[in-house]
Amino acid sequence: MENVTTVAHPLVQHKLTLMRDKTTSTKGFRQLLREIATLLCYEVTRDLSLAPIQIETPLMPMQAQVLAGKKLVFAPILRAGMGLIEGMLDLVPSARIAHVGLYRDPDSLTAVEYYFKAPSDLSERLVIVVDPMLATGNTAVAAVERLKEHGASELRYVCLLATPVGLANLHSHHPEVRVWTAAIDEHLNDHGYILPGLGDAGDRLYGTR
Repeated sequence: MENVTTVAHPLVQHKLTLMRDKTTSTKGFRQLLREIATLLCYEVTRDLSLAPIQIETPLMPMQAQVLAGKKLVFAPILRAGMGLIEGMLDLVPSARIAHVGLYRDPDSLTAVEYYFKAPSDLSERLVIVVDPMLATGNTAVAAVERLKEHGASELRYVCLLATPVGLANLHSHHPEVRVWTAAIDEHLNDHGYILPGLGDAGDRLYGTR
């Protein structure tokens, strides 16, 4: 699908399979989510721009490369998106964090906002929106729209699982937003959950199932 990267790395697929297994404990699910987040972060940042600087090694001066521009912003969609943040910060510890509080109304499946807090200079930073599931896409659309209202102009989206319906919804509203996902599952049930999926990621992450 256009603007979608499915991360087929063997470690990502192995860890995703363990997360799908309903017998995986809360502790195991949490640890796997952190690990897979680091791997997904590696992929979504693969093409970041670099700039040369002059340094000295213990043996001689040299010109080396560092990340160009301002630091990244990770924007987890609360609450399940927070489960990915620690693993991503392991890789990019200086990143800023924007919190987007949204929940899905169980009847209408529309996104309802309850909290938002972000750095003031989003327009100058790459913003990576983070949520385990891209199901109907309604929450993703609302999160991206809210970040754009606060100045974000360069956005990417990272999730564990997506659906064709969710991807189409996101891209119909925000066609420039590229998506990285570990897998695309084909179906949604009547309650908007991904099938075969892995259940409610927030409940499995926090032990509230």
